[in-house]
Amino acid sequence: MKYLSLLTAALLLNVAVQAQELKLPAMSPGAKISQDFSTSNIEITYSRPSMRGRKIFGDLVPYGEVWRTGANSATKIKFGEDVTVGGQVVKAGEYALYTIPSQTEWTVIINKGTGNWGNAGYDVASDVARFKITPKMSDKNVQTFTINIGNITFNSCNLELMWEKTKIVIPIKANNEERLNANIDKAINHPTVPYFSAANYYFETNQSLDKAYEYVNKALETNDKAFYMWNLKARIAQKMGKNAEGIAAAEKSIETAKGSAFESEYAHKGNKLIAEMKKRD
Repeated sequence: MKYLSLLTAALLLNVAVQAQELKLPAMSPGAKISQDFSTSNIEITYSRPSMRGRKIFGDLVPYGEVWRTGANSATKIKFGEDVTVGGQVVKAGEYALYTIPSQTEWTVIINKGTGNWGNAGYDVASDVARFKITPKMSDKNVQTFTINIGNITFNSCNLELMWEKTKIVIPIKANNEERLNANIDKAINHPTVPYFSAANYYFETNQSLDKAYEYVNKALETNDKAFYMWNLKARIAQKMGKNAEGIAAAEKSIETAKGSAFESEYAHKGNKLIAEMKKRD
């Protein structure tokens, strides 16, 4: 009897070990997105169910009910700074992302319930933002639920939800212009002056082109062999209508890039700018 008991215990232990070692593919695998945005980032943690021959919206995901916006635990979204989501201010921090799908209009919900399992435990009192979005329809199926961050600019991006033939585009905006402009003004008085970065920011955001032109010239005073700075000066001058100065800067960019690994690239960029500015004249 003692021998049988020991044998039984050994067999049970072996089964338990095998069970622990058994790893099967997840039907809704987890995913994590980390996207640099503005001066911080956006992180999304979610699980990705697939269609697997099923009808999704209006069936597997019912219309008019709160959806976890994925599978398994609640989908989580973390903002590194204060943002405006769907026109509503959301403070920096981590939140649960819920939605209520319908055929013609979705409700998007940013909620404090990050510890919830799916929509179990969802409490409307914990909502920090709630707004409506009109879904976009496609002819092609997206087989696996996908969240993406696209159309990224200095202060805006789109959060995209895609599954089956439905796409939801949620606008996100970082209210950073006033803060960044103040930071630039402060940094300009620092011993290591970021003239080039400030000039590039003002150029790309199409604001204060006079400052952009002033700062790129100051940057070139410290490094007149920087072909990329000459190229930026040419682009700023082009946008300001200073074609003669722009052509000269583009030519200087081509000249200073010679012998570098970027010679061909900046020759192409410079010649394109020169042709465009000469055409204007």
